[in-house]
Amino acid sequence: MRHAKAGRKLNRTASHRKAMFANMAASLITHEQIVTTLPKAKEIRPIVEKLVTLGKRGDLHARRQAVSQIQDQDAVKKLFDAIASRYATRNGGYLRIMKAGYRQGDNAPMAVIEFVERDVDAKGAADKARVAAEAEAAEAA
Repeated sequence: MRHAKAGRKLNRTASHRKAMFANMAASLITHEQIVTTLPKAKEIRPIVEKLVTLGKRGDLHARRQAVSQIQDQDAVKKLFDAIASRYATRNGGYLRIMKAGYRQGDNAPMAVIEFVERDVDAKGAADKARVAAEAEAAEAA
């Protein structure tokens, strides 16, 4: 019996689930919108909402807790600088999940998870900056 056992297993080991959620949270903070399966989106929402609450707290201990959870310094910096200030007056409900049909290959239900008042230009901006930096480094070499 599974009494008082919250959360989905998602066919993964505990360590794989923890790593996957850390990567998804970092991607969601960086891009402010990701497309994933509906069960994964429903599982990642409380994790990221708690991280935003840590960002709103803003102290050193909260920053260290966020780094230990998502393992990405750049994402934590954006979380504490940009995202936390954006939601300073909002009490929860920082994310929205929208159903996005079914995946072609296995008919899995898909969803878009995004920040409620997201920066539209953030999607892909980190990737464009990385590609530009790599091109500049290649020219210099």
